[in-house]
Amino acid sequence: MARLKIVDQFDSHFTLDPEARAILYGWLTSDAFVAHLCQQASCAQVEFTDLLFQPVPYTLQATKGMPVEFEHYHNSPNYLIINVPPNVMFKAKIFQPSRLCAIYRIVIPNVPAHSSTATHSPT
Repeated sequence: MARLKIVDQFDSHFTLDPEARAILYGWLTSDAFVAHLCQQASCAQVEFTDLLFQPVPYTLQATKGMPVEFEHYHNSPNYLIINVPPNVMFKAKIFQPSRLCAIYRIVIPNVPAHSSTATHSPT
């Protein structure tokens, strides 16, 4: 029977080259990419939060595959977490870390409390 190896600690910090970061952000905020995300998530609009993280192995502290400080996004219906596609990572020339995740906020349009535009005066 296979056993899971639990990692005590994993350093998930990383730094992106400014040029690579600019290319990556360009892809993550492009109209076509955002439209694809909206279609997949069945929502009208998403907004990139500028938050990226490196997936982490299962630990006693990080049970969701992400650094603990990002777990509240995982539990929220108002956010979408994606794996950055490998072809986007390649085009941005990001090879370390080998995988990244991006967080998007699902934009919920404001619905007016009273949608009626007609006025009614009692007689």
